[in-house]
Amino acid sequence: MNEEDYSPVSAFAEPTERDVETTLRPRRLDEFVGQPRVREQLDLVLRGAQQRGQPPDHVLLSGPPGLGKTSLSMIIAAELGSAIRITSGPALERAGDLAAMLSNLVEGDVLFIDEIHRMARPAEEMLYLAMEDFRVDVVVGKGPGATSIPLDIAPFTLVGATTRSGSLTGPLRDRFGFTGHMEFYSAEELEQVVHRSATILGIDLDVAGGAEIARRSRGTPRIANRLLRRVRDYAEVRADGAVTRQVARAALEVYDVDELGLDRLDRAVLGALVRSFGGGPVGVSTLAVAVGEEPTTVEEVCEPFLVRAGMLARTPRGRVATAAAWLQLGLTPPPQAPGETAASGSTR
Repeated sequence: MNEEDYSPVSAFAEPTERDVETTLRPRRLDEFVGQPRVREQLDLVLRGAQQRGQPPDHVLLSGPPGLGKTSLSMIIAAELGSAIRITSGPALERAGDLAAMLSNLVEGDVLFIDEIHRMARPAEEMLYLAMEDFRVDVVVGKGPGATSIPLDIAPFTLVGATTRSGSLTGPLRDRFGFTGHMEFYSAEELEQVVHRSATILGIDLDVAGGAEIARRSRGTPRIANRLLRRVRDYAEVRADGAVTRQVARAALEVYDVDELGLDRLDRAVLGALVRSFGGGPVGVSTLAVAVGEEPTTVEEVCEPFLVRAGMLARTPRGRVATAAAWLQLGLTPPPQAPGETAASGSTR
């Protein structure tokens, strides 16, 4: 997507908000809001390794974007008192790129690879040996005269983050000693996130205003923090600077975020699916053309939340609007619509 196409409720980070995200990131495990199971398990992994005087097992963090995987990777390094080196899967196109990074690690360092499922295969195969034996084989020369030189590297901890754990190869997944799956946040947890961020940013936010932002944030802290900043803008320009429930509602109406967290594109997708295609089934490419967007935008930004909200179903024949989608648009769902219908109240 282009920068101007970003939705206020997209879970993907906008290029312009990286610096703000850095300011809002928690520094320690006890500051991290939500994910209680992952935090408890990770705390045991880190404390056990510290007591043994060894680097902890390699860590894989999986889950949808915007839930705090990068923040947790930085917290792991902070808890260990180690430096962190950050890269991403798409940036590691050649094995040599990875070898150069690994050879510069100091003992105990944390290497964070975001979108690790998108690594090039040669780099991934080199990573196998590095994770297991802390060694890489560097190939010098080409053709029949090429030789492989073993190079020892300092013991390190790899933290991999992925939004698509199913795309990881089996050999790579098996080399992680700990896997933490990040879940969507509850409204109560998001309220804590919003109030913490408001304190850091110096925003006058009351309890009701925080609750209003949290419940429209689609279970995602990144979205909650983004909406908080947009509401702050509205409060400073059109109100007295304080974020109340009334101010939050008025601001989010300006930004086309409704009470369920649906934005303009979400409603356009549902409207096209129901009004233009009779509720489906219809392919994602056809649906994207109908709303004037790229198929990847519809598939990655809109569909995950619409499916989770029970308004859209993915079937082998295409996308189908559920009864909840028809009702959300103020229409009577047909008998064949999946989900609870107003007429029967039963689940089909």
